[in-house]
Amino acid sequence: MSSVSLEANSPCIEASWKKVVGEEFQQPYMQSLRSFLRHEKDAKKIIYPKGADIFKAFEYAPIEKVKVVILGQDPYHGPGQAHGLCFSVPPNIALPPSLQNIYKELQDDLGIKPAKHGCLVSWAKQGVLLLNSVLTVENGKAASHQGKGWEQFTDKVIAVLNQQTRPIVFVLWGAYAQRKGQVIDASKHLVLKSVHPSPLSVYRGFFGSKPFSQINDFLVRHHQTPIDWKLPENPEN
Repeated sequence: MSSVSLEANSPCIEASWKKVVGEEFQQPYMQSLRSFLRHEKDAKKIIYPKGADIFKAFEYAPIEKVKVVILGQDPYHGPGQAHGLCFSVPPNIALPPSLQNIYKELQDDLGIKPAKHGCLVSWAKQGVLLLNSVLTVENGKAASHQGKGWEQFTDKVIAVLNQQTRPIVFVLWGAYAQRKGQVIDASKHLVLKSVHPSPLSVYRGFFGSKPFSQINDFLVRHHQTPIDWKLPENPEN
């Protein structure tokens, strides 16, 4: 993992987000997380995503532009996969199974043919915050950075979004995301829940849940521009 500073005065997170969550970088849990990541790096462990991409979801979706939050668990743990956006992979990386299933549901829901790549940057740039609960992971070891402090940071992010006056769509796929989203005010925001798009659960309620049309219907009803879910043929990094 290339170095990334978690200090409060660091430019590691987008400016609008720093205004509302910057104080978190001064908290004891963040100091512990910083020490943990430094120890892992000193031990020559491979950490994903690279340092410059850890907060990439926030860079693409400044807080005032967030319309939709899709909540993931932790980054992909294979080489080259994680780039700071949940469920997304960089161009020229094979599509993970969960993302393949997301594309299948998108086609069933809105008739959009699956993209040949897995880069979801165009969604993020439209105000879809692709937020993992845990922002780093060790190579080949799923969930290896859970319980180290990231969850507290992303809880704060969700709390800040929950406090926004404009209605936001929160997409909670799977029990983990649904537990984390229990604080969301469903009387103000739209909360969409289903099983996770993993091959282990996808046939138990993800297929047929039609989240994409529900999101856009909600946005239109609340005088917001709907998301163009069709991904460009030539993705951006």
